[in-house]
Parts: sequence; structure tokens; C-alpha cells
Amino acid sequence: MELSKRKFKDDFKRMLTELYSMDVAQSAVTEQYAALGNLVRSYCSKKWNKTNQHYLDKKKKQAYYFSMEFLLGRMLKSNLLNLDILDTVRTGLKELGIDLSVLEQVEPDPGLGNGGLGRLAACFIDSIATCEIPGHGNGIRFKYGLFKQKFVNGYQVELPENWLQNGNVWETRRLNMAVTVSFYGHVWMEKTKSGYLIPHYEHDQRVLAVPYDTPIIGFKNETVNTLRLWSAEMPPQDESSDYWSYIQQRDRIETISEVLYPDDSNYDGRLLRLKQEYFFVSAGVQSIVRHYRKMNLDMTHLAEKVAMHINDTHPALCVPELMRLLLDDEKMDWEHAWNVTVNVMSYTNHTIMSEALEKWPIEMISTLLPRIYQIIQEIDRRYVLKMSTLFEKEIVERTRIIEGGHVKMAHLAIIGSHSINGVAKLHTAILKEKVLHDFFIIFPSRFNNKTNGITQRRWLMLANEPLSNMICDKIGNDWEATPTELKMLKAFRNDETTLLKLGAIKRENKARFADYVFKTMGIEINPDAIFDVQIKRLHAYKRQLLNLLNIIRLYLNLKDDPTADIYPRVFIFGAKAAPSYTYAKEIIKLINSVATLINNDQEIQGKIKIVFVENYGVSLAERIIPAADVSEQISLASKEASGTSNMKLMLNGAVTLATLDGANVEIRERVGSENIIIFGLTEKEVYQYYHDGSYHAVSYYENNPILKRVLDTLTDGTIQGAEAEGWDIFDSLVKYGDEYFVLRDFEAYVEAQKKIDHLYRDQIKWQRMALINIAGAGVFSSDYTVRQYANDIWDV
Repeated sequence: MELSKRKFKDDFKRMLTELYSMDVAQSAVTEQYAALGNLVRSYCSKKWNKTNQHYLDKKKKQAYYFSMEFLLGRMLKSNLLNLDILDTVRTGLKELGIDLSVLEQVEPDPGLGNGGLGRLAACFIDSIATCEIPGHGNGIRFKYGLFKQKFVNGYQVELPENWLQNGNVWETRRLNMAVTVSFYGHVWMEKTKSGYLIPHYEHDQRVLAVPYDTPIIGFKNETVNTLRLWSAEMPPQDESSDYWSYIQQRDRIETISEVLYPDDSNYDGRLLRLKQEYFFVSAGVQSIVRHYRKMNLDMTHLAEKVAMHINDTHPALCVPELMRLLLDDEKMDWEHAWNVTVNVMSYTNHTIMSEALEKWPIEMISTLLPRIYQIIQEIDRRYVLKMSTLFEKEIVERTRIIEGGHVKMAHLAIIGSHSINGVAKLHTAILKEKVLHDFFIIFPSRFNNKTNGITQRRWLMLANEPLSNMICDKIGNDWEATPTELKMLKAFRNDETTLLKLGAIKRENKARFADYVFKTMGIEINPDAIFDVQIKRLHAYKRQLLNLLNIIRLYLNLKDDPTADIYPRVFIFGAKAAPSYTYAKEIIKLINSVATLINNDQEIQGKIKIVFVENYGVSLAERIIPAADVSEQISLASKEASGTSNMKLMLNGAVTLATLDGANVEIRERVGSENIIIFGLTEKEVYQYYHDGSYHAVSYYENNPILKRVLDTLTDGTIQGAEAEGWDIFDSLVKYGDEYFVLRDFEAYVEAQKKIDHLYRDQIKWQRMALINIAGAGVFSSDYTVRQYANDIWDV
């Protein structure tokens, strides 16, 4: 948008006066941030309204991305960039005596996600708007998000993260668009004279779903799409309602939209999670159908104007919910309703981990959602009836939705969608060949791959402005809108001046992060050391433990010989563990205990340090990623669906240390095997172990003296304060089979780390590797990914 510095300053001062009746000199940073946020939202409001009206007037087909998580990060700077007013606002504020970077820190970092799934959804909706695709997000407005992570004596403690405490300047509450969602009760069907079955609800509990809309601004264009997040509220009551029962019922209802991923180790926690999933699905689908009716089109043509995307299994109830509306409200017959539903729905699978492929007890889902369960039963019955005439009984039984006393949500999503995609070439191949092989036999044409992507705007242009500016100096700024143009950087791979400049930028970013670590954690780290980064959810398959075992090995080497030739190394971790995931929390405690041991041992002269940042999220990632030298992508091959931290880190010039898992395979194809460090088992070797059962972890413990010494530190008192955790982890590796082959890959991992130590000493060579990684990162832009979704799946 066109905005002069003078106009911005006048607008800003006026907004401060309108909101707080004060001028700049009287205002505090919180008021300045609120004024700026409201002003930016006003700048995009005309575009937002115009976009929505254009979609309606032209009867545009629109895609709706249903996701339990939207890990947005702070939006102020991103919105300024996308409106193309970042430099104008920054300079204007400076002339008013205000530092934009200070205002940025006032904005809360909404914890509406737990990792790659939520950040992918955020990148996607940003790219959808940037690519001028008619598409929106649909989720839950969690009051407290995931949780605020604190370390107390090295243990993870979960605290509420009240990110809405001071309001959210970006959202608009739309009470007039609220819908009602029903739970519990008894549902019985009455057959009319015309043959329709009419549902009758008795004693159901109703919840008011109120939408809060956030504008999603496209990069330097006229498109502003919508992220709609639903809040659970008490529906209007009649005057005879008892006060105390009203308060109790209100509290129960509001719990639905309070916390992301409630503790699922007990029945009540699982029930709340199922309630959350139906809540945002029902609210979203009702809202979409209501909007479609404004176009005065027959409901049988819904798939021509609406695409609904199921991001992981959490929104799988979209399938029976749309069926419910078509059958019960629109009086459509089953066959037509099912045809519409399948053509509307598409599903992305994000995992091969069985525990993440959700299933719910029949008793739970039939009690909470009686009408939905009736529809699921009928979907399942008709599926079995039809497929039994085409396929063997065993394959039909393995793929049905209701089996073993449970409703399988992935099966529901697959059967009810016209498209099923994986998120990396390897992941999709594993789905087709192994995890979902039965479904691939039945629905081969539905399966496709869409490798995940990231938005280079947040992860380079915003998170790493010095590097972004250097790239523009070298190749111009076309890459900002066409990320594959980053490949032009390869022309400078032998230009020593460019490589030294790249190294200097990295050094500045490392110094900046080191300063942050010292101020917030009191740990002094060396900016000239190798910054070795592993930032992702804490899960056993991601193998933070493998990283830790190598750190212990290095420490023992230094204890043996403090003068050993080890290039200084700072190991940086960022990770949250699910509250009920005891083993993951034990790993966190062990890492923190090892950190205490190493960081305070003067004998090793600070050659290795461990930094485990608290409450890892988007804003911390924006600090860490530009400073990273090494990107740890060391999950057991076949377990990581895609990974997106690998893409963010390579975009910022980190060299990837990886197994051939997820999108690491495609990264190697882009940068060449000489610019990525690969180690460990392959997917085929992992499955061979599964097939023949020949893996014996204890033999690695007994036959590798270095590994044995490292593992013994977990139980011999070397690591103080984590004795119980050390024994549990030791037993999991040596006694109970080492589920993720940590011991099998240890030696190969050590050799890969030694290679990094050697390569980093030649800075010209290292920076050349970094440059080639940056140049190869453009293809992993989420802009390209969403265009593939739009063209191949959504038809928008």
C-alpha cells in the first residue's frame, strides 16, 4: 500500500489520542503497541472487506483449512512487511522516539500449536493469501494455548500461558455469526410420509460457538483472507435459570476452548479433547454451509464452491458433520450427500506413528455425539457392504472405521475424502507401501504427495534481515516473490568476499543470541563456537537422546584430556514435552542435569556448553535459527513425516546433519550429498529389523566400550540430580529394546559429528556449504506447496 512517512506519523498520533487520550510523550510501550496494531488493522480493513465481497460476488470457490493448531507467532512485523510499509513505519516511529523492535516484544506469542503441524498451518494460510488463493483457516481460539514451559530444578513444569490477558489487537469478535453446537442427549429418528428421516434431539447440551476473525494479509497484494478461531461460550438462558447452576454450566462450557491438548492420560482429558475436535469442526462446517447459502446455489453443487481440508486426524469429524447437515437440514438422500461430502473433503496425513492416528472408544463418541455416531455407523456399514463385493474380507475388516470397540479417525478421513496426501516423498511412499497400504489398494487414485514448505518471509526476511539484505544485494529482490530465484546465489559459491560476508552475518547473529542467552539464562557462550541446534517437539523418535549421548562422549573426552583438540561447541535445545509423556519429560530432565554438570565444570574450559531454552516457540525460533551452524535432523529413518525446521535452518545457512528421513531426502537432492551430512539407518534397514526381529540393543552396549562408558554415566552417579531418570532411560535403551535404534546409530552419529568438527575449521568451505543450502531452500517455500494443493486437490 502507498503510505508516506508523514501520513503514518499523523495516523499513529491520532490513533493514540482516540484510544487513550494521550500523545506520544505520555504513552507507554503497551499503549504504543496497541495503537500501532489497531492502525495496521485499519490499513488492511478495506482490503479485507473487498476480498470477502469479491469472493461472494464472483461466487469464487473457497478452500477452508481445518487445523487444531495455528502456531502464528507475533504478527505485527509480518503484517507490516506484507502491507509493504515496514520500512516506512520503522523510520516514522524512530522519528517519534519509538523503537519498533521494542514494540514487537510487547506482542504475546500465541501458543496455539505445539510444533511443525501448527507452524505448517500458519505458513500455509500466509502463503494462500500471498498466492491470491481464496482460502481461510478454521480452528479454536484457545484461551491459554498449549502451556508455558518452565524448568524447575531441571524438570518441565507446565504453567498457563494467558496470551489473551491484554486482549488481541488483530482479532474481530463476530457474535452475529455465532452458531450452536450440540453434545450429549438422546437422538431418535422419525420417518416422514415423504420418506425422510427427521432427527429429534432430547436433553442435548448446547454450546455457543463465537467466531473471532483475524486478517491474513497477502504479501504486497490486495488479498486479505481470514483465520477464524472459535470460542466456546454459554448460550443465552431464559430468566428462570438458577444463578449457581448457570455459573457451573458456563465454566464447563468455557473449558472447551481453554487449553490446547488437555492431558489425555485420563478419561476426562480424552473426552475434553474429543469435545474440542467436534466443537470447532461443527462450528466451522455450519459457518461454511451458511455462507454457501448466500450464493443461492443448490446444495448438490457444494463441492463446486467449497473445499474443506482435514489437517491431520483432529478435524476428521468434518466428514460426518457435513453429512449431518446435508441429511438432516438439507433433506438430501444418502447417496447424493455422500457424493458431495467426499468431493468436498481432502485429508493430509502427518504421521506414521500409531499413537497419533487417533481412535475413540465407541462408548465415548456415541455418548458425547449420538447423531454423529449414528452417521459414522452408517458410513461404516455401507463401506463394508460395498467393499466386500470388491476386496477380500480381511482387507475390508482392516480398513473399516469401527473396529475393536473404537472409531478410527484416520480411516474416517480417508474413506470420506477424495484426496489423501503425505507431506514428503518418503513419507508418502511409506504410507502407500506400508502404513496405509490396504487403503492404497482400495483407493490408489486418491493418494498423492505434497512436500511441506515454509514461508521465507517470516523465516528469512523477518527473522534474519541482515542475510535477507545481503541476498538482495547479490541477486536482487525477485526471490521475495519467487523463492526459487535463490538458486542464483550459487553463482557466488566461489566468491570469497561473499562467503566471508555470509560468515560475518552468521557471527553477528550468534553474538546476538549469545547476548540473549546471557541476559535471560546467565549462561556465557562463545559466539565463535559451533552452534549445534536441535529445536522440535520432545519425542523419543526425534532422538534428542542420541544428541545427548554424543555430548556426554565429548565431555568424557575432555575430562580425560582438557587439552583435547575439540572445536568449541554450543548445543542448543528447544522442546516441549506433552504433559502426560513421562519418558519425554525424563529426557528433558536428563538434558538439563547434563547441562548443569558441563556448564559448571571449569576443567573443560568452556569448550562445550548446553543451552536448553524454556518455552520454545515461534519467537524463540526466530532468534535461534539465524544463529545456527548445524541443523540436527536425526529422527529414526521412516518416523518423521517431513520436518520443517530442516527447511528453516537450511534457509538461514545451517548445514544439515541428518538421517534419510522425511524431507531430508529431498534436501539432499537439492544441495548435493557433499553439502549435507548424512548418517544412520535407512528406512529399508529399519523395516528389515522390524521384519526379522534381529536388533539386539544390549549387544551394542556390551561390544562398544565408548558407548558403554557413556551409558554407564546415566546410572553411576556422574550426572547428579537425575538418578531415577538416568536409570529409566538406561533401561529403555539397554534392557527394553531401544525402540528407536539410538544405540545402533550412535557410532555413525559420532563419525558424522567428527566430520562437522573437521569441516567447520575450513571456514571458506563451510560457508560455501551454507551458501549452497540457502540457494537450494527456495523450492521448499510453502507458496509452491499451497499452489499444488490449490491446483491438484482443492481446485481453487
